[in-house]
Amino acid sequence: MTTLQLAVLHTRYQILETVRVPIAVIGNMMFPALAMFFFVVPQPEVAGDPTAATAAVGQLAMFAVMSTCMFTFGVGAAEDRALPFDPYVRTLPAGPAPRMIGRMLTGGFFALLGLIPLLLIGWLFTDATVTGTQFLAAAGVIIAVALPFLGLGIGIGYSMSAKAAIAVVQVILFPMAFAGGLFMPPEIFPGWLDAFSQALPSRAGRDLLVQAVTDQTAGAYAVPVLLGWGVLFTAFALWAYRRDEGRRFR
Repeated sequence: MTTLQLAVLHTRYQILETVRVPIAVIGNMMFPALAMFFFVVPQPEVAGDPTAATAAVGQLAMFAVMSTCMFTFGVGAAEDRALPFDPYVRTLPAGPAPRMIGRMLTGGFFALLGLIPLLLIGWLFTDATVTGTQFLAAAGVIIAVALPFLGLGIGIGYSMSAKAAIAVVQVILFPMAFAGGLFMPPEIFPGWLDAFSQALPSRAGRDLLVQAVTDQTAGAYAVPVLLGWGVLFTAFALWAYRRDEGRRFR
């Protein structure tokens, strides 16, 4: 079988394994949507303003993707490593590529699934609106801004136990989301927090995504910051994977 065929099999297996625990799927889909429903919809000055409402949907979409990447790759990989079957799979001649591609496709599937309730609430209960061109641009930006968090999730998953990974993902995810302006617009941040926020990958991703769906312009720092963190997290992922392989199979 080719690498692509094996990756599809891994994707199918991982999706089926995840949906057998329905609360994991429901939690992934509902948290961003509930945040939208309880914190954005009741505010008429936000929900009734097309630009503000669209930006709010973009911010929470960024959180949904970031959360899925970190939990799917961080906690998911750590849990897989604890299973007796995992060392056997990693010794097969196909190598790590099909499994990694399968995990990426699985993460992408659940990330898109998590966006559906959020987009429906934004469409039904707010004045958020996008053109077809903006929607396609946002889809491309979401893929790009997800990549650094894929690296971070893989690094966490292959360097820690499952219990430690859950705690570390939560400790990193929520403060980074808050400081990155994913729950509250950075325009209301005090000066010191706004300056700190601009150095975070969550803020850079948020600004690029909001730029794709509104007329707000991302700062010149956004792309370099995202690229810098992407390189750092990719190096972390490679180091963690090779370290785990060396410890378990030497």
